[in-house]
Amino acid sequence: MTRETEAVHWTAGTWTREPVAARIDDDDLVVAAAEGSDYWRTTYYGFLHDDGHGLLTEWPADAAMEVAFDSSALTELYDQAGIFLRAGEDRWIKAGIELNDGVPHVGAVVTDRVSDWSLAPVPDWAGQVITVRASRSADAVVLRARAGDGPWRTIRVAPFAALPARAEAGPLVCAPMRQGLEVRFTRWVLAAPDADLHEDPPTA
Repeated sequence: MTRETEAVHWTAGTWTREPVAARIDDDDLVVAAAEGSDYWRTTYYGFLHDDGHGLLTEWPADAAMEVAFDSSALTELYDQAGIFLRAGEDRWIKAGIELNDGVPHVGAVVTDRVSDWSLAPVPDWAGQVITVRASRSADAVVLRARAGDGPWRTIRVAPFAALPARAEAGPLVCAPMRQGLEVRFTRWVLAAPDADLHEDPPTA
């Protein structure tokens, strides 16, 4: 049986770290990030950051998860919003939009004890509502994103062999360099997983 798309209520998740403020506004969730909040482990910089704001709920093995947000608030260096996937303290992924050198970039940080970072500039996505999607498949996760009603772009296929049957995922916001970042999340759903890597997922 094909999984039906199921909305996840904003109150269903638990914060990895409480944000400065979070409020439900109509059907949206508006989150204010703490200055210095981020996730990163060791690589290149040598530091550990484990204090970003992830709103996590159970991520079933037979489901994809999609998170959508208004990217217009991302205006300062390293401002970021998207989705956070966690299988353990040192096994997690964050994917979405991050502002780098004044340009929005779509990318992912994949962490298995240490972090790596992949990104690509998407200047034409600036100010749009972005949807980020993660679909589990055996020992991997397929990450995709799109702007507005545009086509899906595959961000990455990442190994995640240690992913247990019970993992957590949900919206993410971080503000490594400043205070005052407030992001509006507009959608959070569980959906049917990808049928094929080279086939766009259905639009719910």
